Amino acid sequence: MQIGFVGLGKMGGFMVERLLGDGHEVVAFNRSAEPVARVVAKGGRGAASLAELVAALSPPRAIWLMVPAGDTVTKMIDALAPMLAPRDILIDGGNSWYKDSALRAAALAARSLRFADCGTSGGVWGLRNGYCLMVGAEPETFKHLEPVFKSLAPPDGYAHVGKPGAGHLVKMVHNGIEYGMMQAYAEGFDILKASPYGLDLAGIARLWNQGSVVRSWLLELAQRALEEDPGLAKIQGFVSDSGEGRWTIQEAIDRDVPAPVITLSLFERFHSRRPESFAAKLLAALRNQFGGHAVKPN
Repeated sequence: MQIGFVGLGKMGGFMVERLLGDGHEVVAFNRSAEPVARVVAKGGRGAASLAELVAALSPPRAIWLMVPAGDTVTKMIDALAPMLAPRDILIDGGNSWYKDSALRAAALAARSLRFADCGTSGGVWGLRNGYCLMVGAEPETFKHLEPVFKSLAPPDGYAHVGKPGAGHLVKMVHNGIEYGMMQAYAEGFDILKASPYGLDLAGIARLWNQGSVVRSWLLELAQRALEEDPGLAKIQGFVSDSGEGRWTIQEAIDRDVPAPVITLSLFERFHSRRPESFAAKLLAALRNQFGGHAVKPN
């Protein structure tokens, strides 16, 4: 199948490589030229502009956007839409908010253009392992794009989950669950590290992945990280978030669904970004005031 691809970052470049390896014809565009040159070297076709990319594709065109959520997606769609013909398809494979995706689908449908939102999970390991794809689209659009999904995903690794917006909703909640799982592993290994036994944390991670009920790919990655740097001395304990956890919590609030674990896992990420907490200072001061408890001078 012929497909255009916009955005050749950490995931995008590997996705294009996987598509080329399965025989698809890919025309790629990126703001910087070097990733495009790599695609050309692997058998793809490069474009120096969005207009050149559109011109190189045969109708009905399919163009996959793998760019940061928010304004960047909006700008790309606004730039591409006037160049496209009826029945052409835009696919947003990033982590957009699902309500934005539903609105974009409606706006494009008014111009006789088709839209699919594809929640994409797999990170930098997707080239080798395949990507888990959660697709929101009209059934006909999904069917047209299915050869691409089949090439990108492992067996049974893609699904049409509903109409436009549904793919990014499912991916949003997927990432919210990921927040909670990662926090639980982090806290558990923190307790093990604090024990008096001098435990081999990488060895325990390896052990738990052999039949334990807590085995997972995340735990395999924890094992890998601990084997490479047992005390994690090479990194800071600063944990960012890219938005999906916040959106998941807001969705839970809007739907009156209790989600305390996911909520607390996001707040713990906020805690990691503060070298010294004013709240903790106030707690120490209050304990000193009412009970004369000792405080540590700064």
